[in-house]
Amino acid sequence: MDLGPIRDLQALARGPSGRIHRLKITGDRDYMIIGKELEIRRALSRTHLYSSAFVVDKNAGRFVLNGAGWGHGVGLCQIGAAVMANEGKPYSQILQHYYRGTTVSV
Repeated sequence: MDLGPIRDLQALARGPSGRIHRLKITGDRDYMIIGKELEIRRALSRTHLYSSAFVVDKNAGRFVLNGAGWGHGVGLCQIGAAVMANEGKPYSQILQHYYRGTTVSV
């Protein structure tokens, strides 16, 4: 779809974790609304955005996307958990680190 030069990006709806799941992209010629988080990420990046947890700032005629992470929005940092695992920490300790006060049972 040829929207023309992009004039605005507007988050229409966010989920509980703050991720955008409805985005309006307005161009000189037309606009479109994207209603899926994965499609939003694909539409805004050639290589694929890590997350739709971002806010849009307009700065000197450009759009700057300021992100807030790239996990699934459930509180566990994938990279942090991987580092802990590489350090030899057991899964139970990793889960306790991210989800304090919970009980892990098998």
